[in-house]
Amino acid sequence: MQLDDFKNIDFKNAGGLPYPVKGVLLLVMFLVLIAIGYWFVWQGAYDELSQARAHEVELKTAFIQGKEKAVKVAGYKVQMADIQKTFGALLRQLPDKTQMSGLLTDINKAGLINGLEFELFKPGDEVKTEFYAEKPIQIKVTGSYDNLGAFATEISRLSRIVTLNDLNVGLVNKDSKDSVLSLEAVAKTYRYLDKDEIQQALEAKKVAKP
Repeated sequence: MQLDDFKNIDFKNAGGLPYPVKGVLLLVMFLVLIAIGYWFVWQGAYDELSQARAHEVELKTAFIQGKEKAVKVAGYKVQMADIQKTFGALLRQLPDKTQMSGLLTDINKAGLINGLEFELFKPGDEVKTEFYAEKPIQIKVTGSYDNLGAFATEISRLSRIVTLNDLNVGLVNKDSKDSVLSLEAVAKTYRYLDKDEIQQALEAKKVAKP
């Protein structure tokens, strides 16, 4: 097969062409058909395939992320249950409005059973926050060092939360040989607000905002 064989091709008599020439012509036609098919048909399908593959990757990523979140949800539920349990335990340590008088009695009793004498026991006004109220009580008691220590221990053992703040301890009589001490402090107790009080506190906060 020579180049001259392709110069004078008579397509009307294609059946009589040499087999090598026929083979080359068929190959060229095949390549032309492939090019035409790619340009008009396959290129669009290829683009759609590429987009589908990209979308598949996005879906896989979203699935993996969703699966990770779903796995974490179980852990979050356990943490939430623990938080609610802890919050419930703390809440039970806060008296409600009707139990405050009994708590004040318990503080007074803690001093008396430990041999202390009360010179001052003055409950102050409540200070309310969004969810609880703080009740300050000014106290002044006298007694021995051991009695004061026992009183502080008794306060810490109360079923309700009570804190002693602004402690000031000194001798009752510096010129005396006895060791009677005076303790001045602000005992703070806390109670939780009921639903109506919480609602009032939230409304008051909204009104206070500029």
